[in-house]
Order: sequence, then C-alpha cells, then structure tokens
Amino acid sequence: MRKLAIGAAVSGALALTGLAAPTALADSPDLTFGAITVNSGKPIVVGTKAKVTVPVTYSFTRPSDLAIDYKNNFLGVALYRGRLAEPDNSIESSSKKPTCTTTATTDTTVTESCATTLTIAPRSYLYEGADATTWKAAAFYTDVAIDEDDSDDHIGFHVGSDIWGNLGTAKLQRLAKATVNATPEPVTKGKTLTVKGKLTRADWNTRSYAGYKGQKATLQFKAKGAPAFTDVKTVTSGTAGALSTTVKASKDGSYRYTFSGTSTTAAVTSASDYVDVK
Repeated sequence: MRKLAIGAAVSGALALTGLAAPTALADSPDLTFGAITVNSGKPIVVGTKAKVTVPVTYSFTRPSDLAIDYKNNFLGVALYRGRLAEPDNSIESSSKKPTCTTTATTDTTVTESCATTLTIAPRSYLYEGADATTWKAAAFYTDVAIDEDDSDDHIGFHVGSDIWGNLGTAKLQRLAKATVNATPEPVTKGKTLTVKGKLTRADWNTRSYAGYKGQKATLQFKAKGAPAFTDVKTVTSGTAGALSTTVKASKDGSYRYTFSGTSTTAAVTSASDYVDVK
C-alpha cells in the first residue's frame, strides 16, 4: 500500500523532518473554501496505462492583502482516501497556475472561482483495488521562503503548509472491457448460434486486465436495418470473466454484450459481431 502526503511541499517537509506535529501552528492563512467539484461530478474511469486528466473547479475566499502568485506561495487541490493527516493515497492537482476569476470583494476579502486539472497516471498513483472507491477532496496552501545569499555563510529554505479536507468527493472506477464472438458464421436459419465473449477490468496491482467473474452482462441483438439493439438475455460471467450463451439464428444482424457496471467498475459495451443467416 502506497501512502502519500498531500502536496509536494508537504510531503517533502514531512520526509525531511520526521517530527511529530506541534499542538498548535501560528500564522495559518485566513482562507475559506466552497465545495470542490471533480470531473463535473461524474465518476473517473482509469485503466492500467493511459493517463486520465479531469477538470476540477473550486472557490475560495482570501484576505485582500494575501496575494497568491504561484511563485512564493501556491494554492492547489488534491484527492485523498483515508485520514487527512495520514492518507492511504492521494492525487495532486496540476502544478500549473489555475484559471481564476474574482467573483466578489469586500473591504477585507476577495472571493475567487477557479478551474484546474487533476491528471491520474495509474502507474504513479494507483496500486491496489482499494483505490476504486470514493475519494475526498482537499485544498492545500503552501508558502516558501528562500534565502540563497551565502555571503554570510548561511542559506535558508522554509516551507509552510495548511490543508483543508472533506471539501467534496470523487468516485474512482476501474476501466472495464468486453468482447463478443458469435459462431458459426455464416449460420443456417433456425440453427443454434453460440455467442461467447469476455468481461475484464483493470487490475492496478498487476498492470493488466483481469477477468471479472460473477457479473451480469446482457446479450443484445440488432437486426439488419433495425434502428437499435434490443435485449436478448442476461448471462453471468464465469471463470476469467468468460461470457457464453446460445440463441436460435433467425435473421441477419449484430450481437453484442453490455455490462451496466458496479460501484468499483465502469459500464462497458463490446463492439458488435455481425452474423449472416442463410
């Protein structure tokens, strides 16, 4: 199980110190946050190799005299699961400056609405099935003070960070794949047609696709010239995610399998297999 600190500066500071946190911190910035929305509220579906970049929007209110320049200080978002103080895993937003618009001001505060992205590289962030779950969203603020003037034989590098958790949620799901193959082709009208296939899903432990056993998949058929597919029957995936059933061949058309998904695995529909009936 990989455990990450939230925010590159935060993780670096913790790794260097290894010290217990004090009971109170001084000079935390006076920031408040609205809800963080990840991927427009839709599940994030991730396979085994391809990076997935999702949009993130959020709002926050800062003191009018606190300028965030993304050079000396930084405000970002992250996803985490587990405890905020010691997450089981976390994913940070892009290091690029977000796009922000001022939406309200007072004599002492500024409210901004921002957009950024989260890029999820499965090989870098996802290592176990437990990652297919609902994650929480957090916001983190980091400021850096650097003194590189060594004329006095002294340099300094100081990092301060604050993190606010439970500001939203995002569901992360495994990418699924499905196949279909109808035999024999062509087939004589009235004869038995065997329709096989396979249902698999991303396994982040092995970086491959593993059979998804015990799941309901629906065989669908679309006759030649018909506008849409219709349900034929439901089958349950077996060993290694195998799908198999038989039907009577009646007319030319295409077969496919469709899987409606689960809480941990995204829905998927196979490509179609056209069968010529003689």
